[in-house]
Amino acid sequence: MHVDPDAARAAGLYLRHQGVDKFFCSPHCMEKFRADPAKYEVAESPVVEVAGATVYTCPMHPQIRRNGPGHCPICGMTLEPLDPAAAQDQSEYRDMRRRFWVSLALSVPVFALAMIGETGALDGIAAPIVRAWIEGVLSTPVVLWAAAPFFARGWKGAVSGHANMFTLIALGVGVAFAYSLVALLFPSAIPAAFHGMSGAPPVYFEASAVIVTLMLMGQVLELRARASTGAAVRALLDLSPKTVRRRTAQGVEDIPLAQVRVGDALQVAPGDSVPTDGLVIEGESAVDESMITGESIPVSKTIGDKVTGGTLNGDGALVVRAERIGADTMLARIVALVAAAQRSRAPTQALADSVAAWFVPSVVAAAALTFAAWYAFGPAPSFNYALIAAVSVLIIACPCALGLATPMSVMVAVGKGAQAGVLVRNAASLERLAAADTLVIDKTGTVTEGKPKLVAIRAIDNVRENDVLALAAALEGRSAHPLAHAIVSGAKEKSLALPDIADFASVTGQGLRGTLAGAPVLIGRAELLASNGISLGPLSDQAEALRQNGATAMFVARGGQAIGLVAVQDPLKANARAMLASLRDCGLAITMATGDADATARAVARAAGLDSVAAGMTPESKTDLVNRLKREGRVVAFAGDGVNDAPALAAADVSIAMGTGSDAAIETAGLTLLKGDLGALLRARHLASAAVNNMKQNLFFAFAYNVLGIPLAAGALYPFTGWLLSPMIAAAAMSLSSVSVIGNALRLRGARL
Repeated sequence: MHVDPDAARAAGLYLRHQGVDKFFCSPHCMEKFRADPAKYEVAESPVVEVAGATVYTCPMHPQIRRNGPGHCPICGMTLEPLDPAAAQDQSEYRDMRRRFWVSLALSVPVFALAMIGETGALDGIAAPIVRAWIEGVLSTPVVLWAAAPFFARGWKGAVSGHANMFTLIALGVGVAFAYSLVALLFPSAIPAAFHGMSGAPPVYFEASAVIVTLMLMGQVLELRARASTGAAVRALLDLSPKTVRRRTAQGVEDIPLAQVRVGDALQVAPGDSVPTDGLVIEGESAVDESMITGESIPVSKTIGDKVTGGTLNGDGALVVRAERIGADTMLARIVALVAAAQRSRAPTQALADSVAAWFVPSVVAAAALTFAAWYAFGPAPSFNYALIAAVSVLIIACPCALGLATPMSVMVAVGKGAQAGVLVRNAASLERLAAADTLVIDKTGTVTEGKPKLVAIRAIDNVRENDVLALAAALEGRSAHPLAHAIVSGAKEKSLALPDIADFASVTGQGLRGTLAGAPVLIGRAELLASNGISLGPLSDQAEALRQNGATAMFVARGGQAIGLVAVQDPLKANARAMLASLRDCGLAITMATGDADATARAVARAAGLDSVAAGMTPESKTDLVNRLKREGRVVAFAGDGVNDAPALAAADVSIAMGTGSDAAIETAGLTLLKGDLGALLRARHLASAAVNNMKQNLFFAFAYNVLGIPLAAGALYPFTGWLLSPMIAAAAMSLSSVSVIGNALRLRGARL
């Protein structure tokens, strides 16, 4: 951020070098800053390691950080805590509400005196000068006390080189009030040509007071609305119980959640929330995971199954051994990720930032030109018209709606996604997913169940099928591949005795080898057997027939001869075909990338209703596929498990990790789908589209408001209608513009995903 270093020091700002946590403003660092300002960030006060302190940041300028609540030195907005678990500070809201009610009580009589006085109804009761004094006395506390935060923030922004909306408010109110005060105390200082029918110069105390009151009302409404955008994070925090029942050798005790330790046995009664991530060691129940994954169907849990903290236990009682506690739990990681994403800046915000950089100076210049034009060419008293028009321009052009347009949409959308099992790492990922026109998906666990099953065994003459399966299971028992588990499980179901394999080795991308009683044994693809000079014979045709039905065939060889094959098939997910059709309806061209043989991959694709398939893919070739699609001008989203697909995820325009979110994928992918299926992917696409549309709507409202409002305030309609916008109406319109932008963003909470 480019900031004059001396102005920064004068305003009490501090500088932070990128990658360094401490803020400083030493002369040595100031010299470095002058030499390369792009490497530094600006903060209102130094942030150092203070035990127990909560660090606050600005939602519009995340580089601003300080210990404790306050206001952003750039835009003047109220800072928010970095830690979503920190208690919500309501002091700013209470203070603004108090100032609003006091201002309202004082402004109503001021406004009434001014309006009725103009009709002449009070001429026999109080002279104009008396009414002016009453208005001045009542307006003074409104401007000097109630509006004090506006003046303070406006001044701080101006002296630091960051003139903001409060600078415009302070200028508008200050000019109107200062002029009125001079006209009241020193009427002779105002040229006689500018005096009214009563012989005294007009005053605008009512405009100053009402503008402040309306601005305070806008601040109160904005603070309330902004607080509601964090409802999703607070709802996530409330999922964990405050106390838990821990079973010990001495019995059962109730303890606070914070006292739970890894290895503790925790009792979860029917209807209670699961306190932390763990493993079921007793009991059986159905657990509602919808608050984490967005899926409404409860998941059956029994001994050996993992459970997630914050999910809701059903009718059965469970005993869970705690495996992750505190910040290591999935819920804590989700909350931290959501909070960070809500503070991230959308690429669309760059447009608002570029406008804001010159907006305030341009408005001040426009107000000055408006004043000059009315003073030179306006009707008598031209000074009064010039003052009203200039103040109206300053007030109505406050860029608060422009600054809030995308941050509010991001905050609400990220929270909405968290409740639907869609974790967004940053706002840029949302925008890229909305713009994506091509989706590359993995097969296993995405289109299919991810739980392969043994479906066929074939053996040559004079060899029993059980012998083929036993040898295959003995080799695959040393592998961690999902297909290996299906083969081993098939052997266990038949209660087969497995031979002891020696000299075990894995051949990357082809299969496994070993020795049995001194003879070489193999299991894997045809290429593995061919490289060892082994002919497949009739097994080749049998394998092809199985592949045509979507199964993966692996050949088994012993002593230099192929003795049979085993076939494993991963069933298609029940909703895969319908969800893929819905994704295509969203404008996505879908390609399934898999390491399976071409025939197997195409059989699965046909069942899923897909036309584009990339078979026999390695992690490197998946990356090549993504890069080729990007070279063709596509905006590519890649959905994978976040581990084997890591290179392709990194190469894609937007990366989507499919799975439970319990591994490193949650830390690296642009989006993580806690329920790793196509339904969650469809919800993510809908969320991204809704969020981007909402941002565009807000930016349109903000720009259109200023494009229309500034000419109206300057008096563009006066030559045709004789109508000049009142500064009070300008203040009301400005406040309502901010509230309307926030209100539009809050509509995302009801978006159907």
